[in-house]
Amino acid sequence: MISAVILGLAAPPALMVPGPAYAQDGVDAGAVQRLVDGFTAKAGYPGVAVAITKGDRVLHVAGYGHDSAGAAVTATTPMPIASLSKSFTALAVMQLVEAGKVTLDAPVHDYLPDFQVADPRGERITVRQLLNQTSGITDRTLREKSLPQPDSLTAAVVRARAATLASEPGTRHAYTNTNYHLAARLVEVVAGEPFAGYLRRHVFEPLGMPNSTTIDLTPRDLPHEVRQGHVYAYGASMTAAEPKRFVNGSDGVITTASDLARWLVVQDNAGLATDGTRLVSAQSMTAMHTSSDRQWTYGMGWDTDSQGRVHHNGIWFTYTASALLMPSGYGIAVLGNSGFSLANGGTDQLADELATLVQGGGSAAPPAPTRLIADLVLAALTVMSLLLGVRRLRRTPAWAVRAGERPLWQPVLRLLPRLVPLAVLVTLPYLLGTIVGGGRDITFRQVAYTAPTLVVWSAVAAAMNTGSLVARVVALMRRRPARQPAR
Repeated sequence: MISAVILGLAAPPALMVPGPAYAQDGVDAGAVQRLVDGFTAKAGYPGVAVAITKGDRVLHVAGYGHDSAGAAVTATTPMPIASLSKSFTALAVMQLVEAGKVTLDAPVHDYLPDFQVADPRGERITVRQLLNQTSGITDRTLREKSLPQPDSLTAAVVRARAATLASEPGTRHAYTNTNYHLAARLVEVVAGEPFAGYLRRHVFEPLGMPNSTTIDLTPRDLPHEVRQGHVYAYGASMTAAEPKRFVNGSDGVITTASDLARWLVVQDNAGLATDGTRLVSAQSMTAMHTSSDRQWTYGMGWDTDSQGRVHHNGIWFTYTASALLMPSGYGIAVLGNSGFSLANGGTDQLADELATLVQGGGSAAPPAPTRLIADLVLAALTVMSLLLGVRRLRRTPAWAVRAGERPLWQPVLRLLPRLVPLAVLVTLPYLLGTIVGGGRDITFRQVAYTAPTLVVWSAVAAAMNTGSLVARVVALMRRRPARQPAR
């Protein structure tokens, strides 16, 4: 059932629920609170959790705001981290590499005999290329969100047989979840155990992450402790179930800010946990954090930028997350219980602001609520489209009188642009996936989660323009004289 929490132009201060008693070295909890308050007001997030680390120390972990059931978000509130999950899959593969069971530059087919794609070049796809996102498989060559969703990693490998390749393996970077579905299945086959069990025994338990797991299918497999997230429209955060999607290996990890802090420590501490447990070697950690080619910035489960920062974000349609590792040794993680939208780039902005704060840059002034402003603009456009459409319908008889005096082709030609809004509505998933998503696949239902106010405007504009076109064509045909029969 959908419920709404009206946020308004300025959200109230977020409720902070402290996490465990971690060291607070160099972290101003009040300044963190102010940044979170500014972010939630701007981006329309009911709840956020934050973790800050430096080297092998956890400096600050806390929850702010509330979940969709009204309970306070805390450092131990479980939330999906979406595509941050890829870093866990990459580490699992690297553990098998260090154990001598996998070779990064060996063909995937060596470890997954059932793996094949609809392109003979697929036989040359290597394990490294899956992790680098350079296999040649893209969202355009295998529409992983639009196609029927598998319910297991085994089924995901079968579905991948329909994939073609957009490029020669290893020559171009193209981000797609399919690569990490395949990598997770590789872990299952080589390790001889389910991927969720492998992560629990070899990653979560050694790191002391008791509240972490990974799932296959949303929303079916979500633990009951995980509340529904939110979508946002017209100033309201609305509770919504995540659409059905296969996520294991690519974006299926569920964790907490407290657990994720330990994950940040491993990344910044050369593969060592806080208690000295080694998950992977320093060399493997560096390899995951480093691009293998100057043509792209993506390493293995992590991206990099020109400032030497290692980062990744995660986007579900009802949750988002971000992780940021800085050369100074600080690590930042942010988990939020609202989805991505056109006027809200997820939790990356808050992660960047927290990074500036902990490195002595101070905190910024509260930003304008751009998510609300964008929706109000779209609401105004919707009303305008509705009013103009009604106006055109009312003027149809007078238009038909004028148009009836011209050659038929002229009014027909002038009416054709009325089909443009309908064409935009029908192609909206492709347009958003191409223009905003860089070629990513998205379904119409998922567009409605991401940009509900845009969908409403597009639908109203399409309906009014199509209705106007039909009404005018009918009126025009009624006014034109019937052709006389030949004598």
